[in-house]
Amino acid sequence: MVLCSIHIIALKAGTTPASFLASLREAGIAPIVQARVFRWMILPTQLSAGHLLARNIHWDMFLVLASSSPIPESIRRALIAAEWTATVGTSSKLLSGYATTNAGLLHPPPGTVVPAGLDLEAAQKADSSQNLELTPELASFISSLPPHLASHPVSMLNLISFNPGKQAQYVKYGQEFSARVGARYGGRVKIVGKVTSSGAGETTQEGWDEIAFVHYPSIAHFAAMAGDKDYQEVNHKYRLGALKDTFIICVLEVTDDGEVVGRAEKENKMKL
Repeated sequence: MVLCSIHIIALKAGTTPASFLASLREAGIAPIVQARVFRWMILPTQLSAGHLLARNIHWDMFLVLASSSPIPESIRRALIAAEWTATVGTSSKLLSGYATTNAGLLHPPPGTVVPAGLDLEAAQKADSSQNLELTPELASFISSLPPHLASHPVSMLNLISFNPGKQAQYVKYGQEFSARVGARYGGRVKIVGKVTSSGAGETTQEGWDEIAFVHYPSIAHFAAMAGDKDYQEVNHKYRLGALKDTFIICVLEVTDDGEVVGRAEKENKMKL
C-alpha cells in the first residue's frame, strides 16, 4: 500500500485550469489524475459539508497526487482560493497502472461502448439524488448537454463513511454491483483506498473511511444505472444502510492544456 493525496480545488479569479496545471509542471509535479469538476451528484450531509458546501464555493479542479509531490505553498497562495484534501492509502499496482488503464477507458475502440439505453422520460425518477437515484433534475441536465458531452466518459469521486459495523455490508454491495449491474453500464473502479486524514487547514480528522474513483462511459450511463430497478434493489439492500455519510462529484479528466480528454476530444474545446 502507498499513500497518495486527493485535492478538490477552487481556483482564484483569473486562474485557468491550463495555467494552474502549467504551474504544477513547472514545480515538477505530474498528477496521477487531473480533472475538471463537472457537477455534484450527491452532497455530503454531515462530514465536510461546512467547508465543501456552506460557503457556496465553485469547485474547479480535482487532482490525485503522489504523496511525495505536495502542492507548494507558493502555488497555493498565488492560485488556489479554496481547497479540500484527503490522504489515501491505496494499491501501488493500481497507481502504477493507472495511466494505461485510464487511456483505454477514455479512448475505447470504436463500437465497443454499449449505448446507455437511457429513456429519460420513461426511467424511474426520484425526488432527491441523495440515495443515488435518478431525478428529474439530472434527467433535464443530461438532456440539455451537447450530444458529444452527454456521451463523453466521466469519472465519479466517491467519499464514503460507514455506519458502525456496516463496512462488511458495503463490501457486499460492491460485490453485487460488479456482478449484477456495474458491467452492464460500464462502471469500473479505477482507484480505491482507505482515507487516513481529510479536511481543510487545521481540520484533518473528519471521519471519512474510503474513496472510490469510478469510470463510466458517460453521465448518461451513470444515470441509466441509477434508474435501473436491479441497481436500486442492490442499492437499498446493501448500500444505503451501510453509509453514515457520502458524497459523489462527477469530473472530466483533462489534458495539460486544460481541455477535456476522451472520445470526443476534437469537440471538447468548450466551457464547462
